[in-house]
Amino acid sequence: MPNHLPLFRLTVFTVALFCSLNSAIVFAQPAAVAEPKTQESVKPGINDNFLDPDLNVDSWVERFEVESREVFAARNEVLAAINLKEGDRVADIGAGTGLYVTLFANEVGKTGWVYAVELAVPFAEHLRDVAQKHDQANVTPTLCDPDHVRLPPGSIDVAFTSDVYHHFEYPQKTLASIYQALKPGGRFVVVDFEKIPGVTREWLMDHVRADKQTVKDEIEQAGFEFVAEKKIEGFKENYLLVFRRPQR
Repeated sequence: MPNHLPLFRLTVFTVALFCSLNSAIVFAQPAAVAEPKTQESVKPGINDNFLDPDLNVDSWVERFEVESREVFAARNEVLAAINLKEGDRVADIGAGTGLYVTLFANEVGKTGWVYAVELAVPFAEHLRDVAQKHDQANVTPTLCDPDHVRLPPGSIDVAFTSDVYHHFEYPQKTLASIYQALKPGGRFVVVDFEKIPGVTREWLMDHVRADKQTVKDEIEQAGFEFVAEKKIEGFKENYLLVFRRPQR
């Protein structure tokens, strides 16, 4: 993967290009879902750190990829719980430094694909470099908008977020775009922080917008079916929820 490989905002044209380059990529076209027309920010400024043009990626690697961070220490447990299969197409939404992108790319193999979706251009550029370092040609770093993941309809089998849902500034519109991007029957996996008064650390209580039940309610209201909460042995502050886009 050359260093000049461009970042993508995926479009129908881009999909056609990928299909012409790799016959394993076939995109279904499910019925469109009505997207909320307007929604005010639920937490203005939540992503300001990531929209800083001078964002220092190395400092975030040091912060994110450490054993003291649960989603890093328990990464193999999380991977097993998601149960990806050879040939799956998966989107890591808010992929950050690429921890799970690399794991996913290995898991889905050469017939699968990983879309490393990012709001921050420096992270997207880093994700491109990480894919090159690991010789993973089945990774496409893509740029999203604050209210839309910018993936084509029916293009993915699995959508995944790790400690990112609380950064959805426009959750209704973002969830609608994830719903559209998933194939019917596709799964949406959410890892995020617990928010329990008297238990959760004060910083997290202030930083995280919604508790687990609120997150579950919001996602179900967006049309998803709740499947299960998977218990991860290494999680004390985090949880993992699995949802599905209905087959109908």
